[in-house]
Amino acid sequence: MSDTSPEGTAVASGEPGTTGSSPASRRRHLPGWLTGFGAQVITGLVVGLILGFIARAQGADGGDDGPWLAQFLDKTGSIYVDLLKTMVPPLIITAVITSVANLRKVANAARLAVSTLIWFAITAFFSVLAGILVGVVMKPGANTGIDAASAAEPSHTGSWMGFIDSVVPQNFLGLGASASSDGDISVSFNVLQLLIISIVLGIAAVKAGKSAEPLLNVTESLLGVVQKVLWWIIRLAPIGTGALIGHAVADYGWDAMGSLGKFVLAIYVGLAIVLLVIYPLALKFNGLPVIGFFRRVWPVTSLGFVTRSSMGVMPVTQRVTERSMGVPGAYASFAIPLGATTKMDGCASVYPAVAALFVSQFFGMDLSFTDYLLIMFVSVIGSAATAGTTGATVMLTLTLSTLGLPLEGVGLLLAIEPIIDMGRTAINVTGQSLVATIVAKRAGIWEKDVWDAAEGSGVDLDSDDADEVDDADDAVEGSGRDAGAELGTAATESATAR
Repeated sequence: MSDTSPEGTAVASGEPGTTGSSPASRRRHLPGWLTGFGAQVITGLVVGLILGFIARAQGADGGDDGPWLAQFLDKTGSIYVDLLKTMVPPLIITAVITSVANLRKVANAARLAVSTLIWFAITAFFSVLAGILVGVVMKPGANTGIDAASAAEPSHTGSWMGFIDSVVPQNFLGLGASASSDGDISVSFNVLQLLIISIVLGIAAVKAGKSAEPLLNVTESLLGVVQKVLWWIIRLAPIGTGALIGHAVADYGWDAMGSLGKFVLAIYVGLAIVLLVIYPLALKFNGLPVIGFFRRVWPVTSLGFVTRSSMGVMPVTQRVTERSMGVPGAYASFAIPLGATTKMDGCASVYPAVAALFVSQFFGMDLSFTDYLLIMFVSVIGSAATAGTTGATVMLTLTLSTLGLPLEGVGLLLAIEPIIDMGRTAINVTGQSLVATIVAKRAGIWEKDVWDAAEGSGVDLDSDDADEVDDADDAVEGSGRDAGAELGTAATESATAR
């Protein structure tokens, strides 16, 4: 509560002569683009670029392991990605089981699932068309200066039988283990298997009825805990993105492209067509604001670019989709994990199309119309083979083997893999948010009020935690408000929003 001074200045009750504008209040009055999460990520990227160029300028003076700054950036970025990936398995299990159970409260749940898959296929189809068009026009494999001696088969190849086998769960948690030549054993999760297991458990819980209610209650509570931990990790994104982009600049620079510069350019032209032509047309067709979408999805796109992992970005993708795009949580928690494993317009559509044409042109092997149809088929149907991990070698080898092209062509492209993987993943995660928003809009469950609420800042990631912190700050600074009531109201509104 405040009074007005003779000069017309509002002052807080009990604090004569002082303004009622606390630092927290002033922060909230600043433009959203200046203080929001997206602005913080941009700042991190700029700082990372500067540090990356500094580390690269240190050159060979850093010793056998490279400049100390480059090592620091590498370690910091790796820690951030590892933190995100650590939370992916519990997020998938809890989010998918809870969302499948909550889908029973949403009308036409089965129709939502089918629509999601259909829009996955539609955007993948047009994305692979863009890749083929770029490959045919730019001819990245013709007259290249790359040394043919660098051609070599990759250590991991994809096949249709291998893909089918990877879908079938090998154990309850989708765990896999591999031993390196030095005897070290690494354990990893097969996210596609984990997704299938979680979907089956969710359906079984729904079918079990009242006897499964305790399990669903525990799962929902655990999901809340997982999301809270993820929020803490997400808040580190400006630091993580700065370190990752800095390491990329310091480690790759421009030297790695060399004679493959034309191929890199072709990939990014194809990705640009998807991002700036196909996606906007899809948004326009479904009555969604194009500029508004890209402003909201920026944190997802930028994180995908620097982390090179759809699964690592999945927590941010889901949070942005729910809190800025207006996609209901019950549907988003189903569509986003599914998209993070199977929706790969960059890795599974543009890249294999351009790469397949590069290999055919390099080895002087002409492709027929049937071959182009096969590229489309593999891209639309086999994209789950990438399974949300960094890199798309499995998808490329699956495409080359289907076309009968030499797998040795993969070795030609390994030098620039990290550089093009950044752009591919940015498109992947952007497309995952796009499809979830389009399906929600078409199904009539799109929450326009949530979309409108995010209009000012473009992204609404800070709504719960930041508001509570700001309210507490205001109370400490003597603004005269009842902090307990404020926090209680914030918590009530948060629960209602969810």
